[in-house]
Amino acid sequence: MAKEVKYTEENIRSLDWKEHIRLRPGMYIGKLGDGSAVDDGIYVLVKEVVDNCIDEFVMGHGKKIIIKLKDGAVTVRDFGRGIPLGKVVDVVSKMNTGGKYDSKAFKKSVGLNGVGSKAVNALSNYFIVEAYREGEVKRAEFERGSLTLDNKISSTTEPNGTYVKFMPDETVFKNFQFKQPYLEKLFMNYCYLNRGLTINLNNKQFSSKNGLKDLLEDNMDGDPLYPVVHLEGADIEVAFTHVRSYGEDYSSFVNGQHTTQGGTHQSAFREALAKVIKDFYGKYEPIDIRQSIVAAVSIKVMEPIFESQTKTKLGSLDIEPGGKSIRGFVMDFLKQKLDNFLHKNPEIADVLEKKIKQSEKERKELSGIRKLARERAKKANLHNKKLRDCKIHYNDLKSDRREETTVFITEGDSASGSITKSRDVRTQAVFSLRGKPLNSYGLTKKVVYENEEFNLVQAALNIEEEMEGLRYNRVVIATDADVDGMHIRMLLMTFFLQFFPDLVRKGHVFILQTPLFRVRNKKETRYCYSEEERQSAIRDLGKSPEITRFKGLGEISPDEFKNFIGEDMRLEPVVIGQDSSIDKILEFYMGKNTPNRQEFIINNLRVETDLVDEDS
Repeated sequence: MAKEVKYTEENIRSLDWKEHIRLRPGMYIGKLGDGSAVDDGIYVLVKEVVDNCIDEFVMGHGKKIIIKLKDGAVTVRDFGRGIPLGKVVDVVSKMNTGGKYDSKAFKKSVGLNGVGSKAVNALSNYFIVEAYREGEVKRAEFERGSLTLDNKISSTTEPNGTYVKFMPDETVFKNFQFKQPYLEKLFMNYCYLNRGLTINLNNKQFSSKNGLKDLLEDNMDGDPLYPVVHLEGADIEVAFTHVRSYGEDYSSFVNGQHTTQGGTHQSAFREALAKVIKDFYGKYEPIDIRQSIVAAVSIKVMEPIFESQTKTKLGSLDIEPGGKSIRGFVMDFLKQKLDNFLHKNPEIADVLEKKIKQSEKERKELSGIRKLARERAKKANLHNKKLRDCKIHYNDLKSDRREETTVFITEGDSASGSITKSRDVRTQAVFSLRGKPLNSYGLTKKVVYENEEFNLVQAALNIEEEMEGLRYNRVVIATDADVDGMHIRMLLMTFFLQFFPDLVRKGHVFILQTPLFRVRNKKETRYCYSEEERQSAIRDLGKSPEITRFKGLGEISPDEFKNFIGEDMRLEPVVIGQDSSIDKILEFYMGKNTPNRQEFIINNLRVETDLVDEDS
């Protein structure tokens, strides 16, 4: 019988603000992570500080933000009004304290709940803030949320504004590392939404003249089928066009906040766009109208309600409390603006209709193949057990662990067996490939649907028709670190980039990093992911340690694999750079052999013997 636990007044605790944030950081910044994923907590910390600068710009103060990143530390300097000097300490260390509760001062602000800067403070090794107002400065310093320095107000020659410097706490964000492409995209989005703003990151400058039109043109893969349609109104801006790739690609924003998981405004835009276009032509289905669309929508909402502190999904139903619904607001705007645009631009309307007809024709041709493919997928899953599923899925919106959901795509039975035995069955699934996948570069979707292996991959991920049903947040390619394993990686990435580019664009695809070596003596074991780490381990562990070279995932025992797919799992995200074209990437790597590619392979080939010390 279990021992009875006493429940008395002594069991009741009151945590102060910083203790609560540090005990439950996920409530404030979402997942922690090490910086390998775009939604990891260290980027939320940066965003929370910069959001305050953006709010100043929106209110008409300060057109420039200077950000520096060095050795894990972040500094942010804006030139707004500066925090009122007598309240500097309170603003960054007292919960539910801020200037944005007064809707007159910050009518449509990004940060409304007075939490952001406090979370950054509590989760930072050190946090420094200086406010400059009318020739005076106030400085305060903190360590993990505790005040260590509270200077008196003194004189300064600095122009008005606020300066913040912080270092994420390495005990919370283990082995963290900022990836500059993620930050560059974040800051560029701020500029698209705030024309006239300049952001400087480590001397690299970002700005935009044409708002969401620039966003689409800068990030589009290949040429659009017709010029970007750019429409603006009071509290709303939209831009869209169609491209030659598959899927639907949306960027949505609320009050300057990038809602990466969409929300009511994005749903309203998708619905309204399809309805207005359908009404204009008098026919066509929404799925055909939206196929291959690239679009962006930005709205401003009074007192927005987000579904989490990290503000990645809008939950508001109305433009302002008691006002018109967001759905009605977006629908009315597009009914007027888009319908007028299509009537005034018949040449664009003709190109758009041809694209819709093409999508309709392809969908109807594929309908029979899809039905057959689904039947084959069900049969293969029952009899071959290619997919060892998990209990929680990414499309389970009520689960607090949906972000952890992962599917490992492995090669062969031995590797999948090791991962299957050591995985977390609640959130981690395993899909086993049989041999090398087809090189899908240049093929049609019809051919790929008829390929059994890719058919099963689509069924496992639940993305045959649209991304919204995606079953796993992370799609992890887990192959051996040899020539065959690298080739399988390329074949899978080619498939995803060509037919499901949104998987990559939205940060769902990763490469599993597994150790190349195990170095150990009687007292300690080190797993090394590079030759440099191996050499360091040999020096640290002394004379003649035992060295094992892992040539394949199947050689790693399930007990050891637990170390590599648990909390310390190393994932390398598959990222498309801002200046990269999917078409050009695929043509270079997966198209016909060219002298340029041959030269690239020769220059970058790492022969396996290079990884092994001759004396070991």
